[in-house]
Amino acid sequence: MDSINYEGDPIFRTEVREGMRVDWDVPIEMDDGIVLRANVYRPDDGSHYPVIMSYGPYGKDLHFEDIYKTCWDLMCENHPDVPAGSTNIHQSWEVADPEKWVPHGYVIVRVDSRGAGRSPGYLEHFSSRETQDFVDCIEWAGVQPWSNGKVGLSGISYYAVNQWNVAAIGPKHLAAICPWEGFNDHYRELAYHGGMYSSFQRHWYDKQILPIQHGYGDRGFRSRANGEWAAGPETLSNEELVANRFDLHGDFISHPLDDEFYSVRTPDLSKIKIPVLSCANWGGAPLHPRGNFNGYMHSSSPDKWLEVHGLEHWSLYYTDYGNDLQKRFFDCFLKGDDAGWKNQPTVSLNVRHQGEKFVLRGEDDWPIPRTKWTKFYLEPKGQLLAEIPASQETAISYSATGDGLTFISNPLEEETEFCGPIAAKIWVSSDTRDADLFLVLRVFSADLKEVVFHGALDPHTPVASGWLRASHRRIDTDRSEEWAPFHSHNVEELLEPGQVYELDIEIHASGMVIPKGYRFALSIRGRDYVYPGEPDAGLSNMKNQFTGVGPFLHDDPDNRPAGIFENNVTVHIGPDRAGYLLLPIIPPKS
Repeated sequence: MDSINYEGDPIFRTEVREGMRVDWDVPIEMDDGIVLRANVYRPDDGSHYPVIMSYGPYGKDLHFEDIYKTCWDLMCENHPDVPAGSTNIHQSWEVADPEKWVPHGYVIVRVDSRGAGRSPGYLEHFSSRETQDFVDCIEWAGVQPWSNGKVGLSGISYYAVNQWNVAAIGPKHLAAICPWEGFNDHYRELAYHGGMYSSFQRHWYDKQILPIQHGYGDRGFRSRANGEWAAGPETLSNEELVANRFDLHGDFISHPLDDEFYSVRTPDLSKIKIPVLSCANWGGAPLHPRGNFNGYMHSSSPDKWLEVHGLEHWSLYYTDYGNDLQKRFFDCFLKGDDAGWKNQPTVSLNVRHQGEKFVLRGEDDWPIPRTKWTKFYLEPKGQLLAEIPASQETAISYSATGDGLTFISNPLEEETEFCGPIAAKIWVSSDTRDADLFLVLRVFSADLKEVVFHGALDPHTPVASGWLRASHRRIDTDRSEEWAPFHSHNVEELLEPGQVYELDIEIHASGMVIPKGYRFALSIRGRDYVYPGEPDAGLSNMKNQFTGVGPFLHDDPDNRPAGIFENNVTVHIGPDRAGYLLLPIIPPKS
């Protein structure tokens, strides 16, 4: 392996600035001979330190503000501790600020993934080739003269997703990971929700990936830190760019079932043996939090922790809270200093209250061991959520182009907390060969005004959501719990119009403390949730206005043809069809 000395390389250069040695465009050769580019930020004292690495497609040299200006402005306004204590010249999207880590005794390594930024090659996200590249980068960093041989991984979203993938392989020098808001089931969390195609990919790919593909060159952004083209150094033609990337949308659409295309991108979490700090966001459905919860539950590491927070997807990672949490974790497993981590609760929950209030609390495990799994039954009379099943057979129909049906509880007699995985069982029929069910858990104040929260992206997000295409109703019983039904999504079983089918539906985990006198409700819809107030303008890195679900719409006309899904759905309720909402009620600690 090479040391950091590349005088013959045409674009490598090094300098001392902002109190650290910065090595720009360090070449790292992969096992197939292609050379990727990395930036290395390190103490300039000739000693060796643990490494914090990120690997991804967003541009190691692209400043946070260049594509993500609204996100940057909101973060700095709401969290003034983020820009404090740094020149912010090296701030990039969803990765650590070296000015806050190098003085703490770390080397920060940022790698442009194959085909992105300043790294040449074919761009194919989350592929086995990308994962092997990440392995090669970790092993390279582990033997450099400035490294103590231990590499930790940090980063948000994409930079978290690929942590699960590479940790399941187990590179020798990989010592710990902190996936901050990162999914790990590519079919159920990225491409299809309950079997319904998510159009998020189109928003994301066009706005965040294409402008930083390697070869975009002088049509893109210059680095504010070093003046180089962030997606260079070469500028390729449009034809060359297209030939150098895979068709994300086309590949997803051509694979509507969970097949090998997704399985090679989805890690076996049980193979993760190293320390894990998995950080989830309550408001991140449907993309990331399911992966963080499952990553914690299903990894085999004896040293694993779960942290859950709220607010924006990108903010808390950069705050003093996020930096302190990660530094204490990595200090323990990369430096051998456990003083700041030895008393860390296994599960740290920023418990959500009305008014964007969060109260930090420690728990022993997830799901919380003292959970009272409580069924609230669909009662057709008054469309209530009741404590006992309905006594009479009833059928209620709704149009899938409207707002569907809402079943609401009586006012709560005392303050009530629910926190954990959520599920529902519903019997339905359709007048066509299929039906899409959008389930929304909602909370209403005493005067029946809906309580929404600032989600990871959308500022008007309901408490929790779940999705299921009825033809994808088959359950993998070996991988299911009553509170977490797992659908195989490997076969399409179309409906007989008018026939009644039993559906078990996963609702993504969530939690909050509901005040006395408030009510909770379950909406059964045929379309995405729509916030009843004014839409939000959205973010500079997304195409659409936000209407309650951010960019996570299920509106692709090819995946939801009108002849099938602009249908009428009937919910069947009765003694033999006791549909219910299953909530994780949390009693106070004794």
